[in-house]
This record gives sequence, structure tokens and C-alpha cells, in this order.
Amino acid sequence: MKCADIEGLMELAISKALQGIDRGQAPFGAVIARPDDDGGYDVISCEHNEVWANTDITEHAEVNAIRQACSKLGCIKLTDCIIVSTTEPCPMCFSAIHWAGIKKIYFGASIADAQKAKFNELTISNEMMKELGGSPVDIEGGLLAGKNRELFIKWEKKGRGKTY
Repeated sequence: MKCADIEGLMELAISKALQGIDRGQAPFGAVIARPDDDGGYDVISCEHNEVWANTDITEHAEVNAIRQACSKLGCIKLTDCIIVSTTEPCPMCFSAIHWAGIKKIYFGASIADAQKAKFNELTISNEMMKELGGSPVDIEGGLLAGKNRELFIKWEKKGRGKTY
């Protein structure tokens, strides 16, 4: 699948998060893509959170997207890839992104937004993790932030209420 720009990738992540919400999962989605020769992006993977479906606390959207991308590409390093996530990655996901060698994170809603929705987020931002850990990953937050915050509202309205 091709995508013309970063906003298009975020729209894809939002759509995937909505699918997850419909399946009773937490409101998170992530896309891994790599730049193509035409200035757009080739989508490698697109996943939503599956913590409740598989009773596995590590099945966050970002980790699932990394697992799928590595499997699809037959490697453990995704150095030519970017990740687009509906919410700022948690420390576990940031670490997986770092270890996979992904070069840039784009995210929408912040960790503080997830905390407001009653998720048990650690208050360690990606910028802080990058600085303290010496990670080379580039980080750009706030992409379509309003649309991404709406995912929490839609999730709450569906009566999901399950946080972790």
C-alpha cells in the first residue's frame, strides 16, 4: 500500500485504532512505513492495540506494527522506516522503536492525553527517553492531535472503560 504523506499515514493509523475500538481494544493505532522514490511512503505494517484480545500487556499498537514489519521484511532492523502512532509511544514502545532502529516517530495525542483517559502511563516523554538514553530517533509530536484525542472519546462512548 502507498501513502502520499505523513498525514495520510496518520489517517491510516487512526482508522486502524477505530477498528480496534470496534473490537473492544484500547484506542491506539500505529503504522510503519518507508519513503518511496516518489516522495511518498510504502506502508509496511498497520496495527492496533490487542492487549485485551490476547491477554498480553505487550501487544501495544507500536509493538504489533514492529513485529509485523520485521516478519514481513525478514529482519529485526527497520533503519529505513518511520513509525506513525496515534499516541506518544510509552517507554516500552519507545524502547522497541529504538532497538528496531526506526529513524523517526510521528505521534498525535500525548502521554498526558492518555493519562486523562485513565491509562496508567508513565510520565516519561519520548523526548526525555531520547535524551536520557542517547537515542538517535527523531520525534515529532502533535500530528493531527485533535483527531487522535477524539479516539479516547469514541472509546469511552463505546463503554469500553478498560484501561491498563
